[in-house]
Amino acid sequence: MTDTREQSRWLRLLSRGVVSVAIAAGLLAAPTARGQGQAQTQAPDPSDIAEGMRLYQQKGNCQACHGWAADGRKTDNQMPDGPNLRETRLNRSALVMTIKCGRLATQMPAFDKFAYSDGRCYGKKEADLKSYPTRMPDPPSTLQQREIELIADFLVAKVVGKGPMDHAKCLEYWGSDVEACRDFPK
Repeated sequence: MTDTREQSRWLRLLSRGVVSVAIAAGLLAAPTARGQGQAQTQAPDPSDIAEGMRLYQQKGNCQACHGWAADGRKTDNQMPDGPNLRETRLNRSALVMTIKCGRLATQMPAFDKFAYSDGRCYGKKEADLKSYPTRMPDPPSTLQQREIELIADFLVAKVVGKGPMDHAKCLEYWGSDVEACRDFPK
């Protein structure tokens, strides 16, 4: 009997030791997991910024309303006036939501193909949009979630909070002295 009790006691101590080691290993691994999470909030890769700029200019045709410099100086007089994104207070997540869902009761289109099919945007469905005085137009093309995020990354990196465009900012924006930059005094 004593041997059985002694073995049970050793087994309990051993299992507690194993649990303690497992907990310690988990705590040691936790900073690594946090570090990985932080990596996602680091500055996007320059190639992603360039892709976001391409999507802004071409597929999304955002410049038609917001202007090539996103300063509200649209490139197409037939398009609605877009706000100056260089002065916006929207953060990245708000930019993603705005691109994805558009702005209710404005001319800002929703670039998510299913934005108002299932309530994912502002809890609204297509039928709810009829009650707004301004009809949201269809976008020139729809965008995938990753494309929306790339445009938002581009805007945060090159536009939001950068102030009015000048020659130096134009060079940084385009990466070279393009014709548009020659319109600004050096």
